[in-house]
Amino acid sequence: MSTKRISLTRYLVEQQRDHGHIPSQLRLLLEVVARACKSISQAVNKGDLGGVLGSASSENVQGEVQKQLDIIANEVLIEANEWGGHLAAMASEEMEGIYVVPNRYPQGEYLLLFDPLDGSSNIDVNVSIGTIFSVLRMPEDDRGVDVGDFLQAGHRQVAAGYCVYGPQTTLVLTVGDGVAMFTLDREQGSFVLTRENVQIPEDTKEFAINMSNMRHWDAPVKRYVDECLAGKEGPRGKDFNMRWIASMVADVHRILTRGGIFMYPWDKREPEKPGKLRLMYEANPMGWLVEQAGGAATNGRQRILDIQPTRLHERVSVILGSKNEVERVTRYHLED
Repeated sequence: MSTKRISLTRYLVEQQRDHGHIPSQLRLLLEVVARACKSISQAVNKGDLGGVLGSASSENVQGEVQKQLDIIANEVLIEANEWGGHLAAMASEEMEGIYVVPNRYPQGEYLLLFDPLDGSSNIDVNVSIGTIFSVLRMPEDDRGVDVGDFLQAGHRQVAAGYCVYGPQTTLVLTVGDGVAMFTLDREQGSFVLTRENVQIPEDTKEFAINMSNMRHWDAPVKRYVDECLAGKEGPRGKDFNMRWIASMVADVHRILTRGGIFMYPWDKREPEKPGKLRLMYEANPMGWLVEQAGGAATNGRQRILDIQPTRLHERVSVILGSKNEVERVTRYHLED
């Protein structure tokens, strides 16, 4: 816990000035994203008082029914970021194609990807939800922006993070030098550094997975979960607890805070799909955050950050969290 009240702005300035981790344009971009998250947090907090709950009676590109807050959050992020001169284009889980910064605004050298409101199924029942974002640099010598510019492996991210809207609004960020957490001070209206150098324990007794899908899992995942459920009497020799919030932001936040493993694996219902979660908007930023905190993230067979994307809305199996547990599940896949 930080004893000094260091604002997000000061933290980013020091990352730029003292450590040379981020250029000024990236610093300004991250401040704009943080301000957008504050606006989304206010809309989420109002709930029914703001008339923002419930379905929007529309579907996104994924074929999922959109909530009103999905659309609001998407618009907030676009409107906040399009005019600042830091971005060339944006991509969102809620939009089919990329959003190129209009010609009336200056174009920057970065690309922003986001899931504007992760965990939408939890909105109306007042359970934690959040925003996930990832920043890439435009390829050099590029003549104009197209989808191909976004198709970069996760290890090429220059910043990533999420904002979880729970009992506190917490912004979690990496610029490639560890993970820091900032809590929104509503009285001051600013994010304040509350944890830095976040580390995930290598071992854990908690796993997060949707157990209702057990009958659809592949053998390596079922083997791992069966061993956890066997407890002290089983091959692991210890009891495990299961946690599942059905909001990736909330589940990953718990893991960054106290350890654990999160799994959203491939299953047999849609065998042609590698997984359900999106590589560019969810797996890459979360995978990098987890790695920066000493954890691991794989698709069961390879490091998530090494996967070369081929489509903007590509899906992937996700296994991330405490390093030793992720390595065990990955080993089971490779042995299968």
